Amino acid sequence: MRNSLFILACLFFFACKKEPNLPPAEPLLAVPVGFPAPVFPEGNELTPERWALGKRLFFDPVMSSDRKVSCASCHLPELAFSDLRAFSPGVEGRPGTRNAPTLANIAYHPYFTREGGVPTLEMQVLVPIQEHNEFDMNILDIAERLNQDSSYVQASRTAYDREPDAFVITRSIACFERTMLSGGSPYDEFLNGKNGALNQAEKRGKDLFFSEKLACSQCHGGFNFTNYAFENNGLYEDYPDPGRFRLTGKEEDRALFKVQTLRNVGVTAPYMHDGSLPTLEAVVEHYNSGGKNHPHQSPSIKPLGLSTQEKADLVGFLKALTDDDFLNNPKFKE
Repeated sequence: MRNSLFILACLFFFACKKEPNLPPAEPLLAVPVGFPAPVFPEGNELTPERWALGKRLFFDPVMSSDRKVSCASCHLPELAFSDLRAFSPGVEGRPGTRNAPTLANIAYHPYFTREGGVPTLEMQVLVPIQEHNEFDMNILDIAERLNQDSSYVQASRTAYDREPDAFVITRSIACFERTMLSGGSPYDEFLNGKNGALNQAEKRGKDLFFSEKLACSQCHGGFNFTNYAFENNGLYEDYPDPGRFRLTGKEEDRALFKVQTLRNVGVTAPYMHDGSLPTLEAVVEHYNSGGKNHPHQSPSIKPLGLSTQEKADLVGFLKALTDDDFLNNPKFKE
């Protein structure tokens, strides 16, 4: 009898133990109010098994040549999947070449990288893998490593009915990333009828942001606060990084970069493609100055003449775009 009770207790313990990376009890995909449903491409529809495999790979340094760097090394959940550094270090501490952007709402982007040269999220997964200063790895070698791990082989077969390969790696990570939806900031609560979600300074900043005088929403509009266009914001007179020119070779594209989302911008410092502006106050000051008059500078960038109070109000509104529930969601923690 005593042995039977012991066996039952063991079975109960193991049945209740939470396995790593299994999908949480809450829905994998929670679409915020006012957001469209993200599109999962044919052949990579969202399933719990694909989501769990993608999450495991996202946090696993097995993806890099020195087995020390993962996707999450540069995209931290508590920072809206961005980083605190201007350039995130890759394998062997090699510095990156551009600031790591947030992955929040990446499901809605029509193209990827700062110059927009990658058309799908699945293909974007390949970029850090092969970059010398990031993972410095061949995806075929990653697949070989995964095939030596029976748990990865089983997870891959369950999710995609095939053993780990480039198809499985790129699609599972993209599947996980498409569920990183953020739309629960105080500003969103305000939009949805909770007037007290914003204080008076934040409301003044909101009015400034959407005013004709500032025209911030001309580039940072829509539910994701970006039009995904390629612009030059007058950061420098001479850019070391050629921007979109690197992709197209067209002179008119020199020093143009994809407009970034402002969601969770309060936690994604430092700012700009090169992480050269350390604070939101510095960002607002840059736009208030009218930029450096680069030949390709957007005509929308011009001196604003903001007062000290107006600049503070605008920063306050930008910080009100922070979605604390998203930053602290255990679903996205390792």
